[in-house]
Amino acid sequence: MGGGGEIRRVCVVGAGAIGSLFAGHLGCIVETSVLTRREEHARALVREGLRVSGKSELHARLAASTDPAELPEPDLIIIATKTLDVEASAQRLHGHFPGAMVLTVQNGLGCEEVVHRQGDWPILSGVTFMSGTRHGDTHVEYELDTPTWLGPWAGGSASYEDAAGVAELINRSGLKAEAYPDLLPHQWSKLIFNSAVNSIAAVTDLPHVKAFARRESLSDLGHLVYAMMEEARAIAAARGVELADDPWEMNVRAVGQGSTGGDQYAHVPSMLDDVRHRRRTEIDWITGAIVREAMKAGLPAPYHETLYRLVKAKEEGWELGGG
Repeated sequence: MGGGGEIRRVCVVGAGAIGSLFAGHLGCIVETSVLTRREEHARALVREGLRVSGKSELHARLAASTDPAELPEPDLIIIATKTLDVEASAQRLHGHFPGAMVLTVQNGLGCEEVVHRQGDWPILSGVTFMSGTRHGDTHVEYELDTPTWLGPWAGGSASYEDAAGVAELINRSGLKAEAYPDLLPHQWSKLIFNSAVNSIAAVTDLPHVKAFARRESLSDLGHLVYAMMEEARAIAAARGVELADDPWEMNVRAVGQGSTGGDQYAHVPSMLDDVRHRRRTEIDWITGAIVREAMKAGLPAPYHETLYRLVKAKEEGWELGGG
């Protein structure tokens, strides 16, 4: 589907917190299916539907399967897996749904190219700040109702009209979305925010709290967060990217949610959750992406290289039996 045509069917690939939020909301306004990894997950969604609580209160009936051949032909595919699972998901989609358009909503840079290798779909790039907690296969809690930003991937055939049509659909579902002709300024803003916050949280075992924005005392963690973000801003500028938002201000705004009476805001970033569960992280796609962009620009990136190597060392420690 291209050219801003009407979207009647959606397939969500991956039903973690973000995928479930998309599936639950879209499932109330258009025919929606979910491609899952586990058979029991698919059966539960078909049997019970998907409940969303929190910022929204709704219940959607969905089709679901581990086999794309068993799902209806969609107009839009939303790949909502973690970055590490994008390649496997794209391989599962290979040869299926040739008339669909694809939206990726991962952290970091480079997922669109991975998807493009598996099919000639028009591809939209997306980044999302909404968040939720998955309480089970059929229940997700909608917590942070901030927008998903999306736009046409520069390496593909999708148009701004396609992006605007998808944003309209997402907004109509009760979620929030904004379409842009060029998403890179927004991708980089979130990439820089995530690179600092996620990698520092993974190394320190500290959730994203007000300490990430404090810079009054010598020992305050905010100095490191700010320095990483300034380093990445210089790399973005050298790569010709003008940021859509100031990553430091994004950080301050986020932790400011706990400004009344202590650290009420204490979000566990995805890399910290991965480290706590001894899972591979997205470090190569986030902090590692900035290191690679610095190399292309011929700029040093000592803060990012250090955090990148520390998180990689944690992963290596698990493989050697350190946990």
